[in-house]
Amino acid sequence: MASCYQCPLCQQPLVLTERSWRCDKRHSFDVAREGYVNLLPVQQKNSLDPGDSKDMLQARRAFLEAGHYAPLVQALQQLVADQLPKFESGNGIRLLDIGAGEGYYTKHISSVLPAGSDSYGMDIAKAGMKLAAKRYSELNWAVASAYQLPYWSNSFDLIMRVYAPSDADEIARCLKPGGQLFTVTPAPKHLFEFKQALYAEPQLHSDVVTQYPQLRHEQRERLTLTIAPDSSTCQQLLTMTPLGWKVPANATERFSDKLESLTADFFIDRYLFEGS
Repeated sequence: MASCYQCPLCQQPLVLTERSWRCDKRHSFDVAREGYVNLLPVQQKNSLDPGDSKDMLQARRAFLEAGHYAPLVQALQQLVADQLPKFESGNGIRLLDIGAGEGYYTKHISSVLPAGSDSYGMDIAKAGMKLAAKRYSELNWAVASAYQLPYWSNSFDLIMRVYAPSDADEIARCLKPGGQLFTVTPAPKHLFEFKQALYAEPQLHSDVVTQYPQLRHEQRERLTLTIAPDSSTCQQLLTMTPLGWKVPANATERFSDKLESLTADFFIDRYLFEGS
């Protein structure tokens, strides 16, 4: 399956020549030794090193690989597998994971796609793409902005977004007609025990379904898990989320001792793109 990268500067197709992706206007983007390509021009950066830090991403990898969110991955895999007959997949389908982090979800969802499929993961955090490309070298990885996706229009059958911010118009542009978007967002009780311990008046997450002008909401599933809050698990969760900024590093063990259980609460939403 041909690559669907486009130049982030002029939107012309990119072609791989040796170790560089190049367009007709001679813009060039080298493939890093880890295997990802950096398609994030300096004018699209909001800081010198945008996105999650290396510590956050390594904590996320350790937490996910310990299997704490395995039921979420399995639910996503099943929902995606249920939709596969709706795609013309004789030559495989294309998947894009927006905000892929260290690649865990991208890899697991790609494993249920038909033969000949092509999976792409992107994140604004270079540290994430380094980790992803080292571990899952068979997939396509790019440092990029979710608000200016460096991919052809109408190029993806399936786009996935786990918590990541993004631009709905860009998602619609990159989806094929009949393509689908899967999102994972926090349901009301997600990590609520953390919030109860940290805030005087903790707030529940919203249960409102986000509506997008070009995407039709088709399905919502809710998944609620209970996690044993030992000190190692709490440390990983706090490091990988903004909640960790509220807890001093040397107080994590005392913090976790106060928790009897921890709730992980998710919404999985599916949207259909009907455009042309």
